[in-house]
Parts: sequence; structure tokens; C-alpha cells
Amino acid sequence: MKLELRSNKDFWAGMMFTGTGSAAMIAARNYPFGTTLRMGPGYFPMVLGGLLVLFGVYVLVRGLHTSEKIRGSWSHRALIGLPLSMVLFGLLIERLGFIPALVTLVFLSAASGREFKVVEVLLVAALLTVISVAVFIWGLGLPYPLIQGL
Repeated sequence: MKLELRSNKDFWAGMMFTGTGSAAMIAARNYPFGTTLRMGPGYFPMVLGGLLVLFGVYVLVRGLHTSEKIRGSWSHRALIGLPLSMVLFGLLIERLGFIPALVTLVFLSAASGREFKVVEVLLVAALLTVISVAVFIWGLGLPYPLIQGL
């Protein structure tokens, strides 16, 4: 049996999960871990990173036993639009506020896909904005203005 790893989607997904989990654990290695009852700042990234590594190893091994190929082509619009939307969110949240930054993120992310429908995106943006404001601004008390200047 010849392994074809270059186009094996489960193998590469497992590598990505394992790499991301390992990076999280390496980044959190100098933070105090704490205990389950009194979690330190390193507890959450270490535990989630470890779970991600375990899941990645499982998917990677499963990829070695199957040979499902990667199909399709790269979407240049998504490769540019998705990272750009996240960078703009980070830049706009300080300058314009939480709500305009989030609406920009949703619109640019949706525009990166092939099926962009303005009415659907408006509904999703409104729903995500209401939920995000409730959870992050009011619930967790993050210190971001809803709209800069108000």
C-alpha cells in the first residue's frame, strides 16, 4: 500500500490541529497553570491545546488509513477577504467602535464566499451584533465603546 500524503485531506487536517494545539501549549508554557478549582492563565490554553493535539493525532492516524483526496480549487477571494476582514476588525474596533467593526467583519467575511445575499448578511450581522454586544460588552464587561464618540 502506497501512502499519498500530499493530497490526503485527513492527514493535513490532523497536522493542522496538532500544530495549532502544540503552538497554544508552547505559548502558554510560562503562564501559571493553577488547579481545576483555581485556574491560572495557562490552564485554559494548555488543556485546550492538549485536547487539540489529541484530536489532531486521531485525525492524522485516520488519514493514514484512508485516502480521501483534497478536491476543489483555492478561492482567491476567500484567501484575501477572510484575513483582511479580521485585520480590519482589529483596526476598526479602536477607531470606530465594536458595532461598526463587527458589521465590517461580517460583511467582508460573507463577501468572501460565492453566495453573498445582502438581506441574509444584514440579518446575520444584526443577530451577531446583538448577541456579541450582550455577551462581550455587557456580560463580560470588555471595555470597548459600542460606537466611537457616543
